[in-house]
Amino acid sequence: MQTEQDPTMELSKVSMDLTVLHCPLCLRPLTPPVYECKGGHLTCVDCRVERPGNQRQCQKCERGGGFDVRNTAVDSVLLSVRVECPHEGCGLYVTYHKLTDHQSVCPLAPCKCPVPVCGYEGPLSALYHHISTVHPMPVHRIQYGKVLQLQVPLSEPRLLLFAEEDCRAFFLVGGVLDIGAPIAVLVVCIRAGASPLPHYVAKLWANGPPGEPKGTTDAVKVEMEVTSSKDPGDVDVQELTFLTVPPKLLAGAKLVSLHIQIDKLTS
Repeated sequence: MQTEQDPTMELSKVSMDLTVLHCPLCLRPLTPPVYECKGGHLTCVDCRVERPGNQRQCQKCERGGGFDVRNTAVDSVLLSVRVECPHEGCGLYVTYHKLTDHQSVCPLAPCKCPVPVCGYEGPLSALYHHISTVHPMPVHRIQYGKVLQLQVPLSEPRLLLFAEEDCRAFFLVGGVLDIGAPIAVLVVCIRAGASPLPHYVAKLWANGPPGEPKGTTDAVKVEMEVTSSKDPGDVDVQELTFLTVPPKLLAGAKLVSLHIQIDKLTS
């Protein structure tokens, strides 16, 4: 059994009604320190005080009274109860009152399909298979530190980039801006949780058609830290750093020629 703390701890699997570990007032999982009234009724530390300077009175006791006594026995139970993360492939047993926090950062939490109105949600490995087989979205393989040239249709500026080195998927998405530029492009790393490493940096640039004098070409370029999201289809282009491709670089074309390089940073 893999635990979040000491792997040598002596643990046994038991079945129980986990709602008994919830605060009867706010209904959230109890977190140490836990307090009780003279009648033995429990409350979490947040519910103990009704408002600053005014301690909550127990409504279950006939004579009332505050939650003045620290229940260290219940604290010990709360610190010992562990439940398995429900995310497929994780297998980590987490202290029950920390489960929600773990799920928010678990690297194996399900990710959502970036295709609008699809609704599919699953582990990253399954998501890649889903996108490549169910949707007509282009999928390109990319190597870190090397430039990849892409032809992105203006009518549907979205595609998937897959790095075989660490099986990471990146979602390239474009959108129309209110400021008059036909397209703004950014890259999102599809991954759950808030893993600090590795970081990814993307360099994006677009070249326009040959101009005058002969052989000259206009270009725009941007370097951005790649944002991570388990719901890449819901990312707002205008809230992040993006590449803006002005009208003169398109010259009436239906495709925008993009170059992209993604660098992997491990420190």
